[in-house]
Amino acid sequence: MKNYLFLLMLLLPFSSIAQDSNFGNWIIYFGNKKIDNKWNWHHEVQYRNYNAIGDLEQLLLRTGFGYNLTENNNNLLLGYGYILSENYIANTDEKNSINEHRIYQQFITRQKIARVGVQHRYRFEQRFVEDDFKLRFRYFLGLNVPLNNAELIEKTIYLSAYNEIFLNTKNTVFDRNRLYSGLGYKLNNSLKFEIGYMNQFLAGGNNRDQLNLITSFNF
Repeated sequence: MKNYLFLLMLLLPFSSIAQDSNFGNWIIYFGNKKIDNKWNWHHEVQYRNYNAIGDLEQLLLRTGFGYNLTENNNNLLLGYGYILSENYIANTDEKNSINEHRIYQQFITRQKIARVGVQHRYRFEQRFVEDDFKLRFRYFLGLNVPLNNAELIEKTIYLSAYNEIFLNTKNTVFDRNRLYSGLGYKLNNSLKFEIGYMNQFLAGGNNRDQLNLITSFNF
């Protein structure tokens, strides 16, 4: 099963179709370093493409330091992100590059309901987009269900799903909503792999479909 999962992760990005279909590919790395029982260092890289690969939509670099209010279940984090967006100019093949610097605060709380892992994440962002300043609130609800083991331990295949809503503080309040489902494999206590499909509902009625390839590393 592990070999099949790795094979899928290698092949599926290249089954994505062209930009005209609004189907893209996100390659995502999440890293988390436990400093001690209270503090952790989070970092991530997201390489987002309009198609399979090579047509950059967005490069996102994010980091932050978190503090555990209770062991493993409730975490406060202060972070910074840099985002480079390559947006197509309407009715052309030309792109416009936009730089964004972002400061954010978040609270994550986790719980178990039977064998289902539940995560709530509340995030508040201060966004410096070129010469503009914006505020945004995000709420994330995620679920993990182990399949071949009762717990999410090493060598476990699991189902993953989440919904995340983005709300602005001015102009159009609704920004976007992300709905995701995927299949993951936890190799050991340090490493997880996941592949999934995400649909974004954007303000203005536009939708985007994404293939997500995710690696999570704890060390």
